[in-house]
Amino acid sequence: MVICMITIKSEREIELMRKAGMLVSLMHQYIKPYIKEGITTKELDKLCEDFIIKNDAVPTCKGYQGFPATLCTSVNDEVVHGIPSDRVLKNGDIITIDVVIGYKGYQGDAAWTYAVGEIDDDKKYLMEHTEKALYEGIKMAKPGNRIGDISAAVEEYATAHHLGVVRELCGHGIGREMHEDPEVPNFGTRNTGPRLKPGMVICIEPMLTFGKRDVCQLDDDWTVVTLDESPAAHYEHTVLITEDGYEILTPRLD
Repeated sequence: MVICMITIKSEREIELMRKAGMLVSLMHQYIKPYIKEGITTKELDKLCEDFIIKNDAVPTCKGYQGFPATLCTSVNDEVVHGIPSDRVLKNGDIITIDVVIGYKGYQGDAAWTYAVGEIDDDKKYLMEHTEKALYEGIKMAKPGNRIGDISAAVEEYATAHHLGVVRELCGHGIGREMHEDPEVPNFGTRNTGPRLKPGMVICIEPMLTFGKRDVCQLDDDWTVVTLDESPAAHYEHTVLITEDGYEILTPRLD
């Protein structure tokens, strides 16, 4: 039997998570101008690590289960968990920057996919509709609904727009730990799963592909890529369930 241990955050915990989430938002805003042709993913990682430490926070991903970097930098057909390296970004690439920042023991988590220079229409379509799928899921994040309502909303939108829904990876609860209960899949059935209650904090994160949904993991034991080498996009917010709806703790600042 699987026991789901979902925590309800106190007002003090929520306030710390707001600060962690805002640091995530500020870091994304900070790094955006640097995402251009000619920079390496390792250079982006160093810029973000310095930003996080300068703001008295912790790069939570670094060292997590042996992960060697602050950011996950996933380029083109890489879905998630790309490791920063000497890879140079090229015009026409897309890159997902995924980061978790700890502030006084509490976490904020958000991912965004960025265009490098001029990208083709397929990648523009993928990015636009993966982002919109995220917000379709967030609309369902309110007390009384269930996790399955979020999952179904993401899947229905993605399927209607002919995008592949990666099933091996999912969203999650968050708090003192980066990954907490419950899991938040990007596919499912309405009115199933744990019921949402005020004080729950979850990460909703569609990972969609322009081709088939099948993925595999590279030999580095981290990077997940599409099997058909089609591009992938990944958008994520940390979301608090409130008394009458939701609050995005990692708001976009642009």
